[in-house]
Amino acid sequence: MEIKDLVGKILKIEKELEIRNNDPLSCYNRDKIHLKQMAFHKCNKRNRWVFGGNRTGKTECGAVETVWMARGIHPFRQNRDNVFGWVVSVTYEVQRDVAQSKILKYLAPQYIEDIVMQSGKKSSPSYGIIDYIVVKNAFGGLSKIGFKSCDQGREKFQGASLDFVWFDEEPPKDIYDECKMRVFDKVGDIFGTMTPLKGLTFIYDEIELNKYNNPEVWSEHIEWRDNPYLDDKEVENMLSLTSSDEQESRRFGHFFTAEGLVYSEFDETVHVIDPFDVPQDWQSGISIDPGLNNPTSCHFYAVDYDGNIYVVAEHYEAGRDIDYHTDRIKEIADSLGWMRDFSGRLTALIDSAANQKTLAYSKSVAQLFCEKGISVNTKVNKDLYSGIQRIKSLLKNRRLFIFRCCTNMIREFKSYWWHGDRPKKVDDHALDELRYFVMSMPKESKPKSEDTSLIERDFQRLLRNKKRQEDYG
Repeated sequence: MEIKDLVGKILKIEKELEIRNNDPLSCYNRDKIHLKQMAFHKCNKRNRWVFGGNRTGKTECGAVETVWMARGIHPFRQNRDNVFGWVVSVTYEVQRDVAQSKILKYLAPQYIEDIVMQSGKKSSPSYGIIDYIVVKNAFGGLSKIGFKSCDQGREKFQGASLDFVWFDEEPPKDIYDECKMRVFDKVGDIFGTMTPLKGLTFIYDEIELNKYNNPEVWSEHIEWRDNPYLDDKEVENMLSLTSSDEQESRRFGHFFTAEGLVYSEFDETVHVIDPFDVPQDWQSGISIDPGLNNPTSCHFYAVDYDGNIYVVAEHYEAGRDIDYHTDRIKEIADSLGWMRDFSGRLTALIDSAANQKTLAYSKSVAQLFCEKGISVNTKVNKDLYSGIQRIKSLLKNRRLFIFRCCTNMIREFKSYWWHGDRPKKVDDHALDELRYFVMSMPKESKPKSEDTSLIERDFQRLLRNKKRQEDYG
């Protein structure tokens, strides 16, 4: 390659990076949008819904639509100044992890005038609960994106006059009806993105069955194959792990009720084993889901030469302070002869929410763990659905085993139930940090043959140790 060609290529890459950093919306417009998303954005009806499975890009639709409207830059609709809209989630926790996260992804910082928090710090809004965002509108005024949770109740949805409401997942009917009144006087818009798992609800009656009779109603179904940016191997993996009934909703976005255990593949006679002495070479990581009133869950993980995962020890206790938890974790590590870094410190993954300061401490939970001798990495992959699918795959293929002494993780596996399109957010602390660990590993490869040489095994061990050192600096 000639020098001028190389320079040109470098300049092109630098320009691309600058665009992505300064205006993430341009990446959606050019790189990520697919045909059914475009149909949603182009539709001029006032009540639009996307019924999609997990990982189909439906939430991206709602987030981008919200940002376009607030900024006054919608490419297919009449834009307004001083826009006021609501984003409505099922709970505040879901708001933080899903809709709020997507909006912050597509709303470039230079267009944010102010952020008002319900909890957490506005300097790091991703880790807290946002009340509303003040957005610079292209017409020169200021718009407002407010965030609402269905568990507030209908009364909290009264009084406002709105330009739009985005429902991220299906709301209760009384809240839906109240929001319809909120957009009435401004002739505003309602749009929703959801995986229909609650059966034939009022949304089925009012939207799905009514879209051909009501001139203001529109809906579309998106499935995995409609998203060209979803990896083919990942699609095949999800297909292998979901029943034909589940695929009706989780793949095609059709109305269907999901019930039962999340990890129906879990078999206590197969996946729970008696403890044994774990070779030091298998030691792989520690993962923590911190809690104050809720339990702090911490497990120690080992990975053998064939990639099988073993949960070998647990600390699980509520109502204790950081000093107590770090002392217990260190005691377990000492009893196992657990590896430490070059400075003699333990290393662990931890929920990214640990970056947030609490009322009980002037420092973040992550900082407190580090001060107590446990270096924590908060850059965990919290993609719920991908994490669940990977754990289901490990269980199905008999690649995940839990020592019998890890009683709380075993109990959570047996009591983790679907609630709509998400697991019920109860008693899931051990399973959360299991996901953090599993998602930190490379994607599953074919198991190694039994005659793998000692040299190759040592090489793989060195690679794992090198990656661990890079992760924790």
